[in-house]
Amino acid sequence: MNDHAIPEAGEEVPPAAQALAAIVHAKVSPKGLLENLSQQEVDKLLDRGQGGLYPLFRQCALAVLNCGTQLDDARTIFEAFRDFDLRIVRQPWGIKLEMNHAPGSAFVDGQMIRGVKEHLFAVLRDIVYTHNELVGRFDLADPQGITNAIFCILRNARALDHKGGPDLVVCWGGHSIPRHEYDYTKKVGYELGLRGLDICTGCGPGAMKGPMKGATIGHSKQRIKDGRYIGLTEPGIIAAEPPNPIVNQLVILPDIEKRLEAFVRLGHGIIVFPGGAGTAEEILYLLGLLLDPANAGQPLPLIFTGPEQSAGYFEQLDRFIGRILGPEARQRYRIIVGDPAEVAREMRRGLDQVRRRRRRTGDAYNFNWLLKVPPAFQQPFEVTHESMSSLVLSRDLPVHELAANLRRAFSGIVAGNVKEQGIRQIEARGPFEIHGDADIGRPLDELLRGFVAQRRMKLVGEYRPCYRIIA
Repeated sequence: MNDHAIPEAGEEVPPAAQALAAIVHAKVSPKGLLENLSQQEVDKLLDRGQGGLYPLFRQCALAVLNCGTQLDDARTIFEAFRDFDLRIVRQPWGIKLEMNHAPGSAFVDGQMIRGVKEHLFAVLRDIVYTHNELVGRFDLADPQGITNAIFCILRNARALDHKGGPDLVVCWGGHSIPRHEYDYTKKVGYELGLRGLDICTGCGPGAMKGPMKGATIGHSKQRIKDGRYIGLTEPGIIAAEPPNPIVNQLVILPDIEKRLEAFVRLGHGIIVFPGGAGTAEEILYLLGLLLDPANAGQPLPLIFTGPEQSAGYFEQLDRFIGRILGPEARQRYRIIVGDPAEVAREMRRGLDQVRRRRRRTGDAYNFNWLLKVPPAFQQPFEVTHESMSSLVLSRDLPVHELAANLRRAFSGIVAGNVKEQGIRQIEARGPFEIHGDADIGRPLDELLRGFVAQRRMKLVGEYRPCYRIIA
């Protein structure tokens, strides 16, 4: 049965919704992605009560249907489509999703865009799998149990099917970046694609979309037809950063910590473009892992790059890392400004080292089992005013533990910037307070002020800080 969409006749569209899309009714049938569900699974997905999966399913479904919007405020999106509703209908050959008041941007000429449909049913697949398989099967208080759970989520999503060597480059960077930085990410992606490398990002707009877009051209020139554009996200941020249309493998991890671990287990090298608080969170997470003595021998090529106009951004970031984490942290990455081809060549050289290491140790190409991820980097951090104010940012901590707490601080700032729950907390109780030693708090405040001045915290509208540094 064909998918079809019927505009809601005569309905007044709220201004926020007009900025996003028209409103439609739709019926969608899956093709090759979770075409059958048990009655128990259907009941759980449609359970709107406490413990039911409907609120989570609805939130993630609405997010992927909003692909291409220019808003990064999750609450605005949810309120614009507050009447959005969906249900699962059984039919002789499987299931169908029926949606009311869905964003019209997901359709063209009455048909749901195929990539959007794939993302929609990826959401369904991962929510069902996480609920059925993770709860009770894995000990999520045990580091190895968490890693095994992440592996199984990626395997179920077919993200581990690739049989080639180390060729997956993770690209991190801001969703709110100026045009010249976005164009640069495309040029880097193009050079990576020419060298047969695949792309993995947080799946959203900006620096998460540009490398994929560039790589598609590089792959096309090299007649590579099976290029991988993997997007890793999590329910708390998917509405603010909906999957971009180039993503051909979308995976929804249960929380930000599992998403970050999935990046470093799945990817073989990492490129960081200019960004804001979310990018800083990712950098601190990675450097915290690499500074752990247990990971001293891990080759993981890490490059910071951007156009010439962004040189000051990297100087500030490099200065912050040197002051807070020390010279050893600075040795774990290379900064390349204004040279996309050199970025790709340097990454290619780094991936050769990864290949040799994996062959020597017998570790898998498609999942880095030997990387140690300590519990401090795995356990979910619940962002509240109390948890933010109680973070310990002290020189008395080992450097990798300090990096873990700084990562949590940036995670809280991201929540206050774009996540629905975080935004509501800030409105109710004011900014989060972050306490730390003076020689940590002052550089942290300086870095964040730079992000604000460069408009790296929010896509549209005036940014009001959701944090206050107390040094």
